[in-house]
Amino acid sequence: MTHSLMTGAAPGRSRRDALRWLAWLGLGAVLHPARAAATWPSRPIRLVVPASAGSGPDLFARPLAEVIGRRLGQPFVIDNKPGATGIIGNNIVAKAAPDGQTLLFTYAATVVINQTLQPKMPYDGLRDLTPVAQIGAGGNFLVVVPAFPARNLKEFVAHVRARPDAYDYASWGIGSGGHLTMEALRMQSGIRMRHVPYKSVPQILNDMQGGIVKVGWVDASSSLPLIRAGKLRVLAISGTRRGAATPDVPTMTEQGYPFDTDSWYGLFAPAGTPAAIVQRLNAEVNQALASADIRERFLQMNMTDPPIKTPEQFAQTVRDDVAVWGNVIRANHITVD
Repeated sequence: MTHSLMTGAAPGRSRRDALRWLAWLGLGAVLHPARAAATWPSRPIRLVVPASAGSGPDLFARPLAEVIGRRLGQPFVIDNKPGATGIIGNNIVAKAAPDGQTLLFTYAATVVINQTLQPKMPYDGLRDLTPVAQIGAGGNFLVVVPAFPARNLKEFVAHVRARPDAYDYASWGIGSGGHLTMEALRMQSGIRMRHVPYKSVPQILNDMQGGIVKVGWVDASSSLPLIRAGKLRVLAISGTRRGAATPDVPTMTEQGYPFDTDSWYGLFAPAGTPAAIVQRLNAEVNQALASADIRERFLQMNMTDPPIKTPEQFAQTVRDDVAVWGNVIRANHITVD
């Protein structure tokens, strides 16, 4: 005889069948993530990078993905999705299935600054993305063309302050780390410059070489070849420490304009990704960061010794930075144009 919750079976038996059915559903919900984690990864992993090829995030994502992919037995497929200060790429991962097959390699501003600055986000960075591992910390460069009449930050401020609105400066988008760092410098120094938001750092570097824009904020990695070739001059680095590959470039704070907020790169997964997958990824990333090969490659690209953090510690860093940047944005009345 077939029993159904909708038939006229005895009330006691129907109740017991219902409880067994609900218990089975609950057990299935518990076991499903475990099964997914046990068979993960089952195919190549999509790694979304919300920046263009050749940018700082891309340069760090590729060697790390290569090492981790070998250890996991499945390759990482890099998917560059630049634009909208990271919102386009981050949103893809925030809306992806939480199965560990779609991950995000991003930079701090896309998560912590957007959370406060952007009024109409298609996702919530704190709710919809799971922090997996922090990958380094450091600053960004203020660069000028070789003919610019300043050799350091104090000379730059004096020159620009004497010529209000005479210069534009570039950053990789409204609300980017470069944009807000210049806002902080502007508030301290009284300089006036027009902001020109670009889609990516490589575009800034191209236009600076062509003389289209003379001042820009760029990441401290992809700009190194042009700086070493004398095609750009770096005046300062933001953050708390000098770059590993550019120890002669002083921080903004050292030059009298305090700015002690570090940027970072990080690996994220969609919210709801099984804890076993998050922990496995965290362990693989941290082991790769501690290896001599990756450490040396990162130092050559101007990344200081990367912090080794658990997912929980990285999540706390994200929350703390959201609070810090939120205060900066509100105190300076910074809004999206």
